[in-house]
Amino acid sequence: MEWYLKVVRDNYANFSGRARRKEYWMFILFNWIISVGLGFVGAATGFLLLGTLYSLAVLIPSIAVAIRRVHDSGKSGWFILVPIYNLILMFMDSEPNDNAYGPCPK
Repeated sequence: MEWYLKVVRDNYANFSGRARRKEYWMFILFNWIISVGLGFVGAATGFLLLGTLYSLAVLIPSIAVAIRRVHDSGKSGWFILVPIYNLILMFMDSEPNDNAYGPCPK
């Protein structure tokens, strides 16, 4: 949960720098868990807009952490627009040394 809060609280709209694989995938995991939970709550209460509001609230941090994750592999953040290649970059290990986007976060 600390990784999720780090992205949402500390780096809400931070598009510069680097994000480790662990930070990215833990954010994705908790984001998915919260989305599914809100989906169930919304379906049970009839307030389906709840999940949509949450999705809009985490749209910017989701894009920001994805861009920082791509930066960690030494590529431009624009690569998140390339469908299959961006998924490959999300699984790649960090560049071990500093790169143009900052120091290694490990």
